[in-house]
Amino acid sequence: MIGNFIADHIRGNKYDGFSKEIQQGILLHREIDTFTDAHEIVRKSKRRLHVRYKHYDGVIIDIFYDYFLAKNWANYSAIPLDVYTAAVYTLFDKIKDDLPVKSQNFINYMIEYNILFNYQFKEGIAKVLNGMNSRTKGKSQMNLAIEDLNILENELEEDFTVFFKDLQKFTFNKLIEINRSFLK
Repeated sequence: MIGNFIADHIRGNKYDGFSKEIQQGILLHREIDTFTDAHEIVRKSKRRLHVRYKHYDGVIIDIFYDYFLAKNWANYSAIPLDVYTAAVYTLFDKIKDDLPVKSQNFINYMIEYNILFNYQFKEGIAKVLNGMNSRTKGKSQMNLAIEDLNILENELEEDFTVFFKDLQKFTFNKLIEINRSFLK
């Protein structure tokens, strides 16, 4: 989980200083990103938004898919979302000083605003989109994407559900493959 979380803050192969398990998480995250970017359902979702958001469509779909995962959490986990997020926050808070600075900053933000839990609510998604829009100095217009979520929610949720089944299978198999490569 930790490697998966920090993967975007680690460049190239600069992960040697981390434990084997964290390295595996980083590699798994990268494989998931590649799989997701190439998946036809994800591309279909992005096309629904492309005219309005151009190259920001992928970031928005990622946020929307987080919303659908959190909203439907009980379909994917026996652990209630509030219990899961509290455990994640506790873990990350304990180890954050050993992580990249960008990861530390995001952990603080995530905990302060209870991001993981609030992804299940459109108000939480709207805050995230507004924050992303601010970071692009308004250029992305991601703050408007909540309108698209309201209009396209059924279609996008259908896309997510199909994609997530494929992602679960892919992740299970890829994790086995990565674990085997570390045993060599």
